[in-house]
Amino acid sequence: MGIDEVTGTAIAAEIPGLLRYARMLTGNEADAEDLVQDTVVRALEAAASFRGDSGLATWLHRILHHRYVDEVRRRRPVLVGDDLLADAVETAWKDDDYTLDAPTVVQRAEDRDRLLDALSHLPVILRAAVVLHDMDGRTCAEIAAIHGIGVSAAKQRLRRGRALLLSLLAEDEDRRKALRGIPMRCWEARARIGDYLDDELEPPQRRTLEAHLAACPTCPGLYAAVVGVTDLLGRLRDPDTVVPPALADRLRAVLARA
Repeated sequence: MGIDEVTGTAIAAEIPGLLRYARMLTGNEADAEDLVQDTVVRALEAAASFRGDSGLATWLHRILHHRYVDEVRRRRPVLVGDDLLADAVETAWKDDDYTLDAPTVVQRAEDRDRLLDALSHLPVILRAAVVLHDMDGRTCAEIAAIHGIGVSAAKQRLRRGRALLLSLLAEDEDRRKALRGIPMRCWEARARIGDYLDDELEPPQRRTLEAHLAACPTCPGLYAAVVGVTDLLGRLRDPDTVVPPALADRLRAVLARA
């Protein structure tokens, strides 16, 4: 079945949940609203592909999730450090002697800003799994459907995401001391790097981000990696590419028929 007017109404009912998920992924309201709008547009365009194999909410979350991941990869290439960080934390959790001060971690998590900041340091796929399961109450089977992976892989993402989140909260005090006096939180700065590179920030936002990058002990490395990889990808573009005459003729014929 396709999406008819009744199901269109059902889409509207899912928007609050989509917006909540988008906020946790993007870290800011404007990007979250744009992501939800793009998701709804794409869902309507792909109406014929919806067969009801999964619930409407799962289908919409899948569209939003893949749209966001694609955008992150376009603007901020995945850093090898993400995987290394997750591997290091998982290795630590396998050590029988590794532990955390639970009251301290929970107390820090009660501070919304601290919790959001810790979440922002998780790799996207791990953050998405934690948010979907622990905030939205989605099952691992639903996460698997949204992410397009197997259930065991979804469980692994959730396990690693939780472990990394707790470890980040445990180390939060040291990170806050290092950032004391530095404008803008890391999660805000990292969310704006793509717009900064595309020269889409207003002058005040640009100056604040530059001040953060000048003083933050961790973000400059991420920024430099993004700039370097983006530049190298740009060099792969051949400015002298010429369309072969035979292909040009075929394309003209197609356009003429259209």
